[in-house]
Amino acid sequence: MTEIDDLISKIVNNVQDASSSEPKPEPVKQATQALNREMTRDDYPLFQKHPEMVNAPTGKNVSEITLEAAINGQVKPEDLRISSDTLKAQGEIAKNSGREAIKSNMDRAAELTSIPDERLLEMYGSLRPYRSSKQELLDIADELQNKYNAVITANFVREAASEYEIRKKLKGDN
Repeated sequence: MTEIDDLISKIVNNVQDASSSEPKPEPVKQATQALNREMTRDDYPLFQKHPEMVNAPTGKNVSEITLEAAINGQVKPEDLRISSDTLKAQGEIAKNSGREAIKSNMDRAAELTSIPDERLLEMYGSLRPYRSSKQELLDIADELQNKYNAVITANFVREAASEYEIRKKLKGDN
């Protein structure tokens, strides 16, 4: 049973670093207000310093994800996803630690959590060279911005559409 406990522990630790989920309103502001200050490098790692702030998009707190809960069927796959709240809080910690690029990555990741996995994979496939026309890429960018409020990613896709046009990487250019 020790190997299973170790495995579950590793899974839980990895989930806090690299999943996706649906966003919740004003998470970093709420977290900052709860702490009565902005989050800094002293708040890292968030899971150890502020486990009460690490929740799945389902609302389940990381402390509720245990081997016993998993065995009893009380842990669902969506409970193992990181929330946009957690990503934004990690971004604030990064920003206040002088790591603006990591903050930008966390912000982009946070906005992607609202996109269903299947659709996100379709979009990813569409970004491969020669897979999409410029208009198809611009339509994806509009969908990202208007349907999912993923403005950062929408701008990346628009940039890709322009670069693909310049470099002759659009559908039909090959």
